[in-house]
Amino acid sequence: QVHLVESGGGLVQAGDSLRLSCAASGRTYTIYHTGWFRQAPGKEREFVAATRWSGGSAYYADSVKGRFTISRDNAKNTVYLQMNSLKPEDTALYYCAAGTSPIADMTRFISYNYRGQGTQVTVSS
Repeated sequence: QVHLVESGGGLVQAGDSLRLSCAASGRTYTIYHTGWFRQAPGKEREFVAATRWSGGSAYYADSVKGRFTISRDNAKNTVYLQMNSLKPEDTALYYCAAGTSPIADMTRFISYNYRGQGTQVTVSS
């Protein structure tokens, strides 16, 4: 079992930055990839960013490309999402997810075995 806990959300103004953290515990050695998803009220869940737990290429949704950066600190078992130039449309509940399969489409939520409870990000105009 893997336990994920997000932090770092909050209320900011358009143009501001936030850094979300996702701390993993438990059987972290089984994690193969990790990602961030978000869901706004009344909208479907949306892929944001993902990367291999061991490093390598990162993947981003077109809507955040160039503004968000996913990174990880394996020594701390933590994944980060640096969000710059935030826009009101970025307002959502953000949650991280972890997957254990080496063969997976990291942009699809079905590829993940675990998810956290989420942290709210609200961007005012």
